[in-house]
Amino acid sequence: MSKPRRQLGFFDATMIVMGGIVGSGIFINPSVVARHLHTSALILGVWLMGGALAMLGAFIWAELATRLPGAGGQYLYLRDAYHPMVAFVYGWVLLLVTQTGGMAAVAVTFAHYYRELTGIGWSDSAIAAAALLGLTAINCFGARAGSNVQSALMLMKTGAIAALVLAGIFWGGGQVHATPLLDRPVSFGLIGAIGAATVPVAFAYGGWQTASFVAGEMRDPRRDLSRGLFAGVAGVVLLYLSVNFVCVKVLGPAGLAATATPASAVMRAALGARGAQWIAIGIAISTLGFLSQGILTAPRVYYAMARDGLFFEWAGRISARTGAPVVAIVLQGVFATAIALLGKYEQILNYEVSVDFISFALTAASLFVFRSREGAQAIGPRHLSGIYRAPGHPYTTGLFVLACAAIVASTWAASPQNSVIGLGILLTGIPVYLYWSKR
Repeated sequence: MSKPRRQLGFFDATMIVMGGIVGSGIFINPSVVARHLHTSALILGVWLMGGALAMLGAFIWAELATRLPGAGGQYLYLRDAYHPMVAFVYGWVLLLVTQTGGMAAVAVTFAHYYRELTGIGWSDSAIAAAALLGLTAINCFGARAGSNVQSALMLMKTGAIAALVLAGIFWGGGQVHATPLLDRPVSFGLIGAIGAATVPVAFAYGGWQTASFVAGEMRDPRRDLSRGLFAGVAGVVLLYLSVNFVCVKVLGPAGLAATATPASAVMRAALGARGAQWIAIGIAISTLGFLSQGILTAPRVYYAMARDGLFFEWAGRISARTGAPVVAIVLQGVFATAIALLGKYEQILNYEVSVDFISFALTAASLFVFRSREGAQAIGPRHLSGIYRAPGHPYTTGLFVLACAAIVASTWAASPQNSVIGLGILLTGIPVYLYWSKR
């Protein structure tokens, strides 16, 4: 039986972690946050808080990755901690909503910028489909080919963000005012505003967990994936805080809230119209890199589902020539392309956030399950020597689970109808699982 080839290392893991987080959100979401919070301290504080939450998640996933270093990552953690049905429902929603819908939306965003920059006469949907199918073809050549493209794009978008930050600091003008700290007295209104601002921040920081999907193709997943999670999340926190510092400095909280394109506004203030055009190129590269990362990582979940007998058998086939789960990669690419062409990605994205953070909370809570089993079996230190231990557990893990639950509650309060639909899609996975388990 063919198995995935172990050919990725620490650098690949770090680039995959960063590539799974940094998309177009950091170029847009600062203004969304500023519409809820109106002082520099609050705006930067909520982005710092989001980074701390992402780092807590990295600690948890690092331990889970050293416990179960196989292909599928988060799918394996849910399967072994709870029940195969929980893992299947996660993979089911990944295919129907969180991954393919997100990829279609990102592909259309890339297409919009590409068309504006080149003047090409194609429609956004056609360009998006070409991008999706092209990256799908590249990843069929194996994890090394997909990772090389992903790493190159990640380095390019890091350069674009660095250029934005440096241009804002040296030529953008303005200054950051340390006071006032709060824009209103301490009250439920302030707490509600912070909660509402946390949702787009958490969404912008999401994606680091997808690196666990390719653990089966890392040479030493216990070492390289855990270290890559720390390095990648830390790198993104630094990038995000730098971008928001420059946005607040150049535009001020009020100016930041007033624009829908903060990155372009900063570059226009610093370098004029040419600066805005350069950052548009950077955003196009960033969206393409995010797309590349999703096409590289997520098919490993469908592959793992098929190997467990919970999905089409052909989705678990590995190419003897490239060592890649080619059928699973093509399945995802075709599905995302269809969503992009049909224009249904906006509706799907509305259902994504609450479902995503339910899976985060369940996966993090699985660490309690594994630790309790470990205690019940009285496993000795010798058997745990290869396992990274998340610092501060159970307190840090509990805090992460509660934070995810709070974000889910915020999304339900802000958009109950979309949240209900998202939950409904999740629950449709149960009868499908029962069908596959009988087979």
